[in-house]
This record gives sequence, C-alpha cells and structure tokens, in this order.
Amino acid sequence: MIKILSIGNSYSTDATRYVYGIARAGGVAMKVVNLFIGGCSLARHYRNMMGEVAAYDFEINGITATGIKISIKDALLSDDWDYVTLQQASPLSTNYETYQPYMDSLAAYVRQMVPKAKLLIHQTWGYREGSPRLEKLGASSHEEMFLGAKAAYFQAADAIGAKKILPSGEAVCLAMKEKTEGMELHRDEIHLSLSLGRYIVGLVWYGVLTGKDLTENSFCDFDGSLSEDEILFAKRIAEKAIKEYSIFQK
Repeated sequence: MIKILSIGNSYSTDATRYVYGIARAGGVAMKVVNLFIGGCSLARHYRNMMGEVAAYDFEINGITATGIKISIKDALLSDDWDYVTLQQASPLSTNYETYQPYMDSLAAYVRQMVPKAKLLIHQTWGYREGSPRLEKLGASSHEEMFLGAKAAYFQAADAIGAKKILPSGEAVCLAMKEKTEGMELHRDEIHLSLSLGRYIVGLVWYGVLTGKDLTENSFCDFDGSLSEDEILFAKRIAEKAIKEYSIFQK
C-alpha cells in the first residue's frame, strides 16, 4: 500500500479528492490523508508544528467530513508514510521569500518524525483567468501567476531535497491553454472545478506516485458529470504534465 500525507489547505483538498478512487480503479492500494486548514501558509504550518496544535481536519481518501482534529505531529506518527507533501498558500506561492525558513524547518521536522518518508512538493496552480486576485499579486494572467509559483516551487524542492514535484499547477496551466468551450477548470476564482479540475490533478498525483499509465484507468465517480471527451482530455493533459516533469523526478 502507498501511503501519502499532505500538509496543506483547500488546494490539497482539491488535489486529493479523487486520488484514492483513481488508484483503486487502477488496482493500486493507497491511503491518502490531507491535513486541512483553509488558506494555511507555510508560516502557519510552522507555528502549528512548533505548538503541536490539533487544528487540522483529518481528511482521508477524499472524505472531508471525518470530524477528526489532529496536530501535524500526531498525523505524522499515526502511520508509516511513504510520502509527505508540502506546499505554500496560493497568495504567497509566487514569492519564495515567504517559503523560508518555514519550508526548511517543516522538512527537517518531517524527516525527524518519519525518516523513511519521501518529501514531495505539491506545486499549486494559478487563479482563474480574469480574477481580480491576479492583479493583487501583480500578475496579468493565470499563466504569469503560475510561472512565478513554478519558479518558487522548484527553488523550494531544491532547498529541501524533495524527491518529486507533483505538477498540479503545470497540468492546470496546460489545460487552460488547450481546453475547449464549455470546459470549466475552476469553480470560483481560486479552486478547481469539482469534476474536471480535480480529476486532472488527481490523475497527476496518481501517475507520479505510481508510474502507471492513465489511459485505461476506469475511474468515473465524479462529483458532477464529465463527458467522455472531457475524461480523455483530462488523461491527455495529466500525462503531458507528468512527462514534462519526468526529468526532475528522483
């Protein structure tokens, strides 16, 4: 069984919604846990870590309403994790200065608590095209915001010696460029659409973590409807993003 713990926020909730189901459809045993606080930054994760604050919703296998509150320490010690993911909050994702020293400290803590686990960077995505939030970040477009975040995440991955990058943001950016009329990737200004957006990113995580081909995966239990064309589009985009990052995956 592959066991993944994500120290994140609503972006990792989006990313992990379908990973367990996709893995199950692919014949892979997987446990996927997300530690959720809305909008949580690396600085706040660091403060919670230092204070051992049980402030996180314990979301498991895409189920968010578990009613469990937990600290980072207790979550890390609750299982033998294969992977632990780290990410920055989206408003800060383009500015690497906001990552440190918190990213380094969190990485060191994870390695202390679960030395066998591999650290991964979860690369987040840009805001919906036309969102006023883009202007607040000094970005003129979804792609400009993503490129800033992409550079910062590569720098973070290098700083902590992360084993892999989960290129969620790359996949969303590719999809933004190649989508056809009617395809919705965001459900609001910042979060992924419940079906297509989340499915694309879920496929990315599954593909990176397992190395398995996406083409024949039969998962179809979406929180909304997807056409066959959209399912094929999602698989093609996810495979493209995974291939583009294959050189960086250790």
